[in-house]
Amino acid sequence: MEAKNGEHPFSDTGQLILLGVFLVAWVGDSFFFHESTFLSDDVPLYIRLIALGLLLGVAVYLVRSGHAVVDHEQGADRVVTSGAFRYVRHPLYLGSMLIYLGLAVSTASLFSLVALAGMFIFYDYIASYEERLLAARYGEAYAEYKRSTGKWVPRITKNR
Repeated sequence: MEAKNGEHPFSDTGQLILLGVFLVAWVGDSFFFHESTFLSDDVPLYIRLIALGLLLGVAVYLVRSGHAVVDHEQGADRVVTSGAFRYVRHPLYLGSMLIYLGLAVSTASLFSLVALAGMFIFYDYIASYEERLLAARYGEAYAEYKRSTGKWVPRITKNR
């Protein structure tokens, strides 16, 4: 299977499968079985909802900004460093994971956090694959971008 647009060949399929796994774990645990939501007794709902709101706010920024830049600069002949790409190299993937994290935190579902840990491993794998393609395509320009921008966590540097 060939990679399309610089993505891992199983990126879309894997993301859909893991979304299903996460939703089954989250909905099942949070609303039906309550096997791992015991922390919800100790963390007030308003705290969990504030965390959800903050995570969703950051996620929406990352996804919208990342999509706007990617859609606008599809097939760009240079490394994209604008929008959310100024802060992290994979804003769309990070935004998705923050949405899942917000859902897990809102109901204090530990099973959902375990599912999210598995999702992170997958996202990190496909992101690393895509970075190898970008490094081959853009060479030193991408290497410099990697040095100045965090993969998942923004870097604080003086040369921004």
